[in-house]
Amino acid sequence: MKIICVDDEPLILKMTTDLCRELPQKPEVNGFSSATDALLWLEDHNCDIAILDINMPDMSGITLAASIKNKHPFTAIIFLTGYSEYALDAFKLHASGYLLKPVNKQRLTEEINYAISLRGPQITLPDKSVHISARTFGEFDLFADGQVVSFPRSKSKELLAYLIDRQGGSVTRAAAFSVLYEDAAYDRSMQKQFDVIIRSLRSALKNVGAEDIFEIKQATMRVYPEKIDCDLYRFLNGDTYAVNSYRGEYMSAYPWADMTEAFLDRLYNRMM
Repeated sequence: MKIICVDDEPLILKMTTDLCRELPQKPEVNGFSSATDALLWLEDHNCDIAILDINMPDMSGITLAASIKNKHPFTAIIFLTGYSEYALDAFKLHASGYLLKPVNKQRLTEEINYAISLRGPQITLPDKSVHISARTFGEFDLFADGQVVSFPRSKSKELLAYLIDRQGGSVTRAAAFSVLYEDAAYDRSMQKQFDVIIRSLRSALKNVGAEDIFEIKQATMRVYPEKIDCDLYRFLNGDTYAVNSYRGEYMSAYPWADMTEAFLDRLYNRMM
């Protein structure tokens, strides 16, 4: 989880960022003393939660929140201020929370947890600072530099999803075909069709500079997990943020993913 704190008062900014770093989710926290600096950082990064002082000299927190929402609509906004009369404007922007100074650790924790609960599976966001990332919780998507990768053929996208699910394990063409096409016969005609699917996948990855995450040798294929920032992999490594992001849905468009989803459910229940 990534949090930004923006406040022109140095002591309040330090107090807020320090409290955020003590949260059980162990978030990555960045503090900014001006709205302009925060917006510049957001040009190349995403954040899940923005804690904003409303009354700042260079740009009000209300204006800053509107700019953040315009670029990153899934970012949760929590306002921090000493002036309760700003609450109405905050709620008009659909803010997730509203805190009065001085910051109280218990109230901050409550607001952060509430913001997370509202986000559901969308809490896992692609990070523009990471070249290739994959989201498997909920619907499957691949991102290159924070942008969704387009696959001209849906089966090419599904093939990549299946290889990511295999966590780097090698898969034969025949085995991958049987998963994607279920009861279809792997005859000469379908082998040629599957070759088209593989070429389409390689082309889509090459178009976004991600061809190095995929390997094909003779009759087997695999992905390199170490080259993909993936919520599934982080979950399995015990990453607190990834665990908190899981809402019981895994690659929900693909029936073959049910087995992994059941495993994640059991693992999640043991962790909790």
